[in-house]
Amino acid sequence: MKITEFVCSALIGLVASCRSMTPMAALAAARIAGRDTSGSLLLLDRPLFKYGALAIGVGELFGDKMKSAPDRTVLLGLSARVASAGIAGAALAPSGEEKTGAAIAISAAVPLAYATLAARKKAMAGMGQTKSGLIEDTLIVAIGAAVVFFATRPNRS
Repeated sequence: MKITEFVCSALIGLVASCRSMTPMAALAAARIAGRDTSGSLLLLDRPLFKYGALAIGVGELFGDKMKSAPDRTVLLGLSARVASAGIAGAALAPSGEEKTGAAIAISAAVPLAYATLAARKKAMAGMGQTKSGLIEDTLIVAIGAAVVFFATRPNRS
């Protein structure tokens, strides 16, 4: 086992630190596009979860711009990041190494949630909540999509 085999798990943890549902939405989109992950991802093979993850991912992008949106470091926000990062990190890990991939993704997501929140607050002070949120969304969705694209492969069955 090489640590470089877990780069995608770590990067998806970064994505989860900013947007808790984007990792699951990116994996759901990959499944819909007929792409497979190296690690197990049985839940997103079920249509309800697959399309639900997409809908929740899109909803989160809109909800984040609301003035009443809680910080990502509240208990519920961190719990969602742990769950999403763990599932996605496991799915992007080498086969048989899902637990390690989950641990790496969670280990990246939780502390980075605090760091990315500090950066977002600084950006909000300079450009406002909506504009800073849209910029963050663009970057995080692009990173999430790229990580999942490069970590998955076309389904050959």
